[in-house]
Amino acid sequence: MNVVAVLVVLGAVVVLAATAYAVAWLVRLAPAVTDRMPFLSGHAPAEHAVSRYHVRWYTLTMIFLAFDMEMVFMYPWTLVVSEVGTPAVVEMFLFLAVLFVGVWYARREGALRWS
Repeated sequence: MNVVAVLVVLGAVVVLAATAYAVAWLVRLAPAVTDRMPFLSGHAPAEHAVSRYHVRWYTLTMIFLAFDMEMVFMYPWTLVVSEVGTPAVVEMFLFLAVLFVGVWYARREGALRWS
């Protein structure tokens, strides 16, 4: 691979990105105003925008991410299961069993209780 060509392309990308930022800065409608209140349908906000969430939401988020990753792994599996055959099915059931054990543990520890 030609190093000079890579550097030329990299330079062009940097110049284009800088140009895009400069044009956006020049054509903005007004300077950034940080003292305005958010719209919120005309109501005053009840709490600060960067307020902390209750810790139970973090646990629920981690459980959601575990199942989201399950879908990330299951989609490619569906594409190759017919080619690989029974070993692919066994591997997927083992993967789902590990996830089920995780959910069982979270339920046992009270991560899914809201009180």
